[in-house]
Amino acid sequence: MTTHSIELVEVGPRDGLQNEAEVVTTADKLAMIGRMIDYGARRLEVASFVHPKRVPQMADAEEVIAGLPDRDDVTYIGLTLNKRGVMRGLATREGGTKDGRGRGIDQAGCVLVASDTFGQKNQGQTIAEGIAENRDMIRFAKAEGLSAQVTISAAFGCPFEGKVEPETVLAIAEEMAAEDPAEIALADTIGVGVPAQVEDLFGRLGELLEGRIPMRCHFHDTRATGIANAWAAFGAGVRTFDASLGGLGGCPFAPNATGNIATEDLIYMMERSGIDTGIDLDAAIAANRWFAGRLGRELPSRVARAA
Repeated sequence: MTTHSIELVEVGPRDGLQNEAEVVTTADKLAMIGRMIDYGARRLEVASFVHPKRVPQMADAEEVIAGLPDRDDVTYIGLTLNKRGVMRGLATREGGTKDGRGRGIDQAGCVLVASDTFGQKNQGQTIAEGIAENRDMIRFAKAEGLSAQVTISAAFGCPFEGKVEPETVLAIAEEMAAEDPAEIALADTIGVGVPAQVEDLFGRLGELLEGRIPMRCHFHDTRATGIANAWAAFGAGVRTFDASLGGLGGCPFAPNATGNIATEDLIYMMERSGIDTGIDLDAAIAANRWFAGRLGRELPSRVARAA
């Protein structure tokens, strides 16, 4: 009998695609999003507002957003790395696109990095600069009527500096909590974390937040610990999980970083454990196979391969 439930944030359209060498067409991105909605995804990270020279796959962010289905039961998230990104997100809202189409994004996904070196390579910010910028981003978004949440990247390790101290992550989280974002996420951007580390850090974050702000987790499966880490996060009180169709993804600025945990793998584990996800696993596997055909290769999801 199901006694618990989780919320899935489908990040395939953004994090899942940003590292792809061949540019996916706007039409295929919208078809992918449509299939995700059909299999039950109700929060989707659909684009990021970054310079196209840095992440060419996201050059059509506004075009994708203009073509999104206008559904009251779906929340669209746009990733923002600075205030300029929030401004672009706001411009996509009702009447903000060049041709007046689309309702725009519903939420700004703000990001800062728990490492000076990686932060400078990823978005040109030290930790201190990231805190200041994200304060401004959250305040600005909320003042303009746009929901804002925040992700602390590289929370479990940095590809350049190595270990990231939990105290560093928690200090950043405390600063961000003061701005009352919709939620605070910890991201294992390079897939280096293990369940004991996840349980400890999310346990401490939960104590810090005292239930005032929901927690979210974002895991990459670089070292095959992603799903185990998701289970540890659930045990620590997390109820919102990022995942990507097929396990696609990776950070262009993190050497050797591989994909996110796969939507199919997460759903299989949770549903078989009596935890409701609201996702139709068979439909997700069908979407996986459709998109694998578009890319011309099999996707990493183990559950989809095993069927």
